[in-house]
Amino acid sequence: MGKLKIISTQLQDAKIIEPEVFGDQRGFFTESYSKRDYQKLGLNFDFIQDNQSLSQTAGVLRGLHFQRGESAQTKLIHVVTGVVWDVIVDLRQGSPTYKKWEGFIISASNHRQLLVPRGFAHGFVTLTNNVNFLYKCDHYYDPAADGGISYCDPDLNINWPIDLQQAIISEKDAHQVLLREFEKDNPFIYGKI
Repeated sequence: MGKLKIISTQLQDAKIIEPEVFGDQRGFFTESYSKRDYQKLGLNFDFIQDNQSLSQTAGVLRGLHFQRGESAQTKLIHVVTGVVWDVIVDLRQGSPTYKKWEGFIISASNHRQLLVPRGFAHGFVTLTNNVNFLYKCDHYYDPAADGGISYCDPDLNINWPIDLQQAIISEKDAHQVLLREFEKDNPFIYGKI
């Protein structure tokens, strides 16, 4: 029904997707996902799990997360209420954008979606209260494959748009490893995941 606009990012294989939005005085309608339409554009992913998180206040920082090995996930993210600054990091050894990061405003009002390929770390910070964050995954979550790197890694030097001293962070995310430690046993190889 709707047309999709695909926007390349600076990172290899990551895409911003803008679905067509039909609006009038009542509000709007959009198809948030149509496997057929995505496949027509060469985005052939078999999404099998939907996840949702609610962050009640601005300043909640989640990430940077990924799944290792056979459980690596492609994610298609969007925001239903509120605004986030979403960050992805290419962890695929051999990729032209290896160890590079990029941030994006994803919000209920811009309707943008972010396609996060396997082998990327992903995180976000809420810029408003009551953020409903949804994402599709092409592999089931596996606690044994859960991984992450530090949101404040000095080698990445991510320019988060908040004061990190004021960020609301889980205990798990506060103690993620640094990129240089992760690289000692990095399972992600460009073109092989």
